[in-house]
Amino acid sequence: MKIDIHTHIMPKNIPDFRDRFGYGGFISLEHHKPCCAKMMRDDGRFFREVEENSWDPDARLRDCDQAKVDVQVLSTVPVLFSYWAKPQDGAEVAKYLNDEILSVVNDHPSRFLGLATLPMQDPDLAIAELERSVRQGLVGIEIGTHVNDMNLNHPKIFPVFEACQDLGIAVFIHPWDMMGMDRMPDYWLPWLVGMPAETSLAICSMIFGGIFEKLPNLRVAFAHGGGSFPGTIGRIEHGFKVRPDLCAVDNSVNPREYLGRFYVDSLVHDSGALQHLLSTFGNDNVMLGTDYPFPLGEAEPGALIQSAAISDDIKKLLLFRNAIRWLGLSSNHDIFK
Repeated sequence: MKIDIHTHIMPKNIPDFRDRFGYGGFISLEHHKPCCAKMMRDDGRFFREVEENSWDPDARLRDCDQAKVDVQVLSTVPVLFSYWAKPQDGAEVAKYLNDEILSVVNDHPSRFLGLATLPMQDPDLAIAELERSVRQGLVGIEIGTHVNDMNLNHPKIFPVFEACQDLGIAVFIHPWDMMGMDRMPDYWLPWLVGMPAETSLAICSMIFGGIFEKLPNLRVAFAHGGGSFPGTIGRIEHGFKVRPDLCAVDNSVNPREYLGRFYVDSLVHDSGALQHLLSTFGNDNVMLGTDYPFPLGEAEPGALIQSAAISDDIKKLLLFRNAIRWLGLSSNHDIFK
């Protein structure tokens, strides 16, 4: 079995939110030729070209069948988060995106699971949409590595994490709006350098902010193998030891103690890096994730895991068993039927 925990989907038709709300910044789709569309910022700037597998479940299922992926976990494209929007408007955008994911899941309950996006700029609205989405059938949430100027240890974000623990649902944290983008105009560096740094920032914010200490049953996964965190955990731990006056102000527990307390996906594109993930986080905390359908993803889902010098039992953990545990799925869920 293969469960891909890191895939993105968007609606085929995105409303004109600029016209609806009276201000800009939103993304739209321009279907300029069959099976393709341009993602456009509403000031007319081109963002990205996408194909029909970005919105069409039948196209996705064809790809899944070819790659022998049994289940995709669907989450929105991070550029659609809209955390910068007015709170009520952000809530409306989130509801629209979540209802679109729900419709795909409901049409194909044995092949797709869904994660909700939330208006994280307002914790009360975020929790309300979280509760609504879970009642409707989504199994978790996807949030960004930060919310505007708030890192994930910010007190305004904590109630959302607390609600996720209370509801027993999964949390997937994905980089977006990368730091230092104005200094990285060339060579696709925001995606190559900024994204890994963003993910490490999110992990460190949650560790040093004591989020895992306060919420020990929160089930969190980080995209892209935890970004640059696995490669810098030695430096992070050393900083904690030599400058506790700066690093241990909110949590006195060594950061290394939290290895194994959260999950990462397997999207590292390198066999040595995958082995390092396993030695850092443990076999029980790495899951298949491909970033489908985008070009930085794994073109052949699970190939890195299946080619790794690890036992078949460990491969099964990475390919589906860890995902089942992270998602909190029961044995009678539709994906097992």
